[in-house]
Amino acid sequence: MIVAGKGGVGKTTVSAALAIAATRAGARVLIVEVEGKSGLAACFGMPPLTYEEAQFRPGLRARTLTPDDALMEYLHDHGLRRIGRRLSNSGALEVVATAVPGMKDILVLGKVKQLERAGVADLIVLDAPAAGHAVQFLLSAQGLLDAVKVGPVNKQATDVVELLTDPARCQVMLVTVPEETPVNELVDTAYAVEDRAGVALAPIVVNGAVSDVAGLTSTPSTNGATGALQRDAALAGVDVDPNVLRGLVDAARFRVELRARQQEQRARLATLLPLPQVELPFLFTAEIGPNEIDLLADALAAGVDALEPATP
Repeated sequence: MIVAGKGGVGKTTVSAALAIAATRAGARVLIVEVEGKSGLAACFGMPPLTYEEAQFRPGLRARTLTPDDALMEYLHDHGLRRIGRRLSNSGALEVVATAVPGMKDILVLGKVKQLERAGVADLIVLDAPAAGHAVQFLLSAQGLLDAVKVGPVNKQATDVVELLTDPARCQVMLVTVPEETPVNELVDTAYAVEDRAGVALAPIVVNGAVSDVAGLTSTPSTNGATGALQRDAALAGVDVDPNVLRGLVDAARFRVELRARQQEQRARLATLLPLPQVELPFLFTAEIGPNEIDLLADALAAGVDALEPATP
């Protein structure tokens, strides 16, 4: 499962939540970070990832993949360890990896393909680059097929294209927040992923959605709501500063209006891109750690379960 989305929409936290939800269902999961800056390890309270696998939880492992490390491993596996060392020591490794456009991406995707074929996990969750790069990342294999007609690079690209275009082996889960610009970008990315790269789309994850609050079904008026709060406070024998009451009313109004705007964007997204949506809640916290990831995993699992048709 390749998790992608515009920068800042929470695709890394969604990757982590998806991995947790899958392990709870009994799957062996490997999370792969490809940019090295996503903060994935921090979501689990772990040190930064390396090329070697790290155990996060029972049934859950994680690692990072870089083009340089993937190329070095490829050279080692093909009996070219000495050449690989010389390339690395001379600084020529970067030149080799960028000699052909898309080569860096195919090195990473080729390693992912190798992991998938080896059955190292029941589910591989790939925390993809941000949306703009993600499309090129997925198109790299097809581009190399057009540019390189024979040889090991062509074989690698062919194998990667077969992986990406098989819905039983690979899908893209797009992540957005319910705001106009991220929704627009997600729609553009979705059509590029499906039409140009030929990769199947999983349900969309709408992250950072505020929930309805009991008793807040419409936008409260300042005078009416403040008066009602004053009466309730008086009945309870509580003396409340009028400024505090007005602040509460303003907060309630903001929450109701924000929920309405978010629902409008979700409806617009459903019209532009008729795919199932899974909603994840906005978490009122400054940082995302293991506890928050567990909460998001609960919501993700519940949302996916709700999409499945009822058993007769």
